[in-house]
Order: sequence, then structure tokens, then C-alpha cells
Amino acid sequence: MTAFRSRTLTSLFKVHRFPPLCFTSLIPSRNNIQTPTTTCFTKTLCTSPAHHGIGSSSDEEEIVINKPKVEYRRNQTNIALGITKKLLLNEAKDSNLVCAPLSIQVVLSLLNSKTNSTFDDRALASELAARVFADGSQKGGPRVSCANGLWVDESVHLEPSLEQAVGSAYNSALHRVDFKTEYEEVRTRVNSWVEEETNGLIKGVLSPGSVNSLTRLLFANALYFKGDWADKFAASLTKKYDFHLLNGNPVKAVPFMTSCRERQYISEFDGFKVLKLLYRTGKDKRLYSMCLFLPDAKDGLPAMVERLNSECGLRSHIPYSKQRVGEFRIPKFKFSFDFAAARVLKELGLLGGLTEEVKSRVGEPLYIPSIYQKAVIEVNEEGTEAAAVTFGVEMSAASPCPPKPKVIDFVADHPFMFVIREEVTETVLFIGYVLNPLLKG
Repeated sequence: MTAFRSRTLTSLFKVHRFPPLCFTSLIPSRNNIQTPTTTCFTKTLCTSPAHHGIGSSSDEEEIVINKPKVEYRRNQTNIALGITKKLLLNEAKDSNLVCAPLSIQVVLSLLNSKTNSTFDDRALASELAARVFADGSQKGGPRVSCANGLWVDESVHLEPSLEQAVGSAYNSALHRVDFKTEYEEVRTRVNSWVEEETNGLIKGVLSPGSVNSLTRLLFANALYFKGDWADKFAASLTKKYDFHLLNGNPVKAVPFMTSCRERQYISEFDGFKVLKLLYRTGKDKRLYSMCLFLPDAKDGLPAMVERLNSECGLRSHIPYSKQRVGEFRIPKFKFSFDFAAARVLKELGLLGGLTEEVKSRVGEPLYIPSIYQKAVIEVNEEGTEAAAVTFGVEMSAASPCPPKPKVIDFVADHPFMFVIREEVTETVLFIGYVLNPLLKG
């Protein structure tokens, strides 16, 4: 978080319980002088406490979940894989990774000038997040939600089209504030809000100076997900084994979960296997899962990620039938990861200038200089808990191989990739990889 604290950041939005956040702030550019910024802050959280807010659903409400057009689904998956590949080669080459690409995409879809060409239209981006994160906990499913908020300095003008999108497509509260004189008060409120929304997992995220008089706008997206396994692992069966790093060295005493069930959702491909673990479902049509992509070679993670990027993505590799399983072990893990996302997004062609719908009333040019994200995930016998915070600073198909009639081992004792997704819309909520289950990040 050092890199983030040295930047200008802005503040907060609609309070909901336990959602991930995404903040974007605007700043005017004045040659080499420090300029007002837009900060994008995305926090995604997966936990067990109750959550109510945007996207919440009662027992009487029917959650309509439609599959978005093929191009958008493919783009959303490709963006997730592209970010993973870039980080594996650079910022996260020696660490575990978890990130929440959907939260970044929702923020960029509102303020980024490349929105239409990259993320399809705003309505689809925001609707997808709202559908996927509509709370299903009262119907027995995962606890999920999506919330948005926008804080705008009094000196910034928003075109009517943007204001309408904020209120309708994004269902966001719009707050007019005075960043020039009340930035420290805003920073304090943001920190308190973040701590509350993450159930105390993230504290004091904004250091003194991270929000200042140059901040002009902040857009925040908050995503929340908590899922229990459909078939929980018995803690009494968890035992410690070696885990092999990319360089072949063993890590001792890593807790591995296992199951007595003879059949699991597993697919085999040339060079890797895929395991799908389902989360408990509710009465609506959504279906959430975690897929583990395990290369055959202990040092095969980079080559596998490269291959998934060059092929048709994830869809053709997801297992849809159960196979007999032999040895079956998955490590427990809990870690965090933070990174400056602007470089990665620019290299992927996702980050452009600020939309022309945001203008300064005093003639200050505004731009989006950087985006940051911090994420946390824990996988254990009960299910998955994850949180992500994204800071965006803006300144004044290969076909699956047929199942083989044999018993398949799935022992994740070396680096692997994981994906948490909603199956109907094929939306990627979280993506990352584990290089060492004992690293906390």
C-alpha cells in the first residue's frame, strides 16, 4: 500500500454493509504541479455476516438472471485473464494473487472514455453487476450485493446524461461536497466507512495526505460475496502435507482439505486439470462456483496462464460432469494482494482519458492518473471469504476433451490458478493464483 499512500485519493459513498468498494477521484492537470485527482476505490468482500443494501433481495422478489451477449461475456473473461497474466509476469511474480476485475470494470464503465468500445454500454456493465450481486441469502444462496456512490466537488459539472446514468443504471447516490476545505473530514469518514464495510478487515486505508484539496471526484463501487460450499469439507480430515513452489522447493506443513466423496467435477486437458467446487445455491437461477486450474507440471502455472489467454478463455475448460476421483487434496489459504492497476489496464487497452461528461466549472483539465486495488481471500472447510479494495486516482474455444473412463487424482500441491464465477452469466467475480499457501501477502 506504500505506492497508494503517496498518491492523491478521494472519498466515499453510500453506506452498505460489507460490500467491496471502488473509488474514483478527479484532478486537474497543471504541468508538473500536483493536481486534483479522481480516485477509484474498489472493495470486494466475501464473508458470512448479514448484508443489506443495493442488490438485496427479499423472499418475494424474483431475481431475473439473463445471459449477457457473447461478446461481453468474452470480454469480461478476457480482461480477468489478461490482468492475471500481466501481474504474474511483473508485480505478482513472487507472490500470491487475488483481484476483483468486475469491480474495476464497473468503475471504468462510468468514467472512462473508452467505455463504449471496451466494456460495451453502461447499462450492461451495471446491470450485470446488479444481477450477479443481487442478494440471495434469504433464499438459501450466497450473500451478495452491489453498491455504487459518487462524490463530486462543487467545482465539477456533470452532464445530464452522466447524472442520469449514476441515478438509474448505477443506482448510485450522488453527493456534492467541498473537497477544497473539507478533505480531511472526508478522509476520516472514508476510513470509518471502509472499516465498517469490511467488518474491520481493512483499517486506516487512507493515510493523512491521501485526500487533499485537489481531489475533485470519487466514484465507488462495492461488491460483496459470501459463499458456503455446497459440500463442506470436514475439518477433522484436514492434514498437513508439503506444497511445492515453482522452483521445486517444498513448503512444509501446509494444511490440506480433502473429501470422502468419490466423485467431483473434474476435467482433464493436455497439461492441466480443472476442478469445480460449487457454492450452496438458493431458490433463484444463479449458480456460483470456484474453479481450480492445476497444471500437471509443478512449475507449469505461467505456461498454463499463457495458454488460457491465447485460447478461448475459461468457458471451454469448465467441468460440467462428475468424475471418479482418487487422491484429492486442496490447500487452505488466506492472503492479500495490492497493486497499481493503471499500467496493467493501459497495456490491455482498457484505460483512456476521462469521459467528456465530467468537466470543471473553472476550466481545470481533469484526468484519471491511476487505479489501485487491494484484495483479500480466505478459503477453508466452510467456504470462501474475500474482500477487495480498488483505488483509482483521477486528477484537477478450444473444445473440452471428453472425460476419460478412469479415476482422476486432483492434488493441488503446487502452484495453481483459481476463479470464482457465476455460471449462468459466466461472470468472473474473483481471479488469482496460489504460489505458496502459507504466504499471507
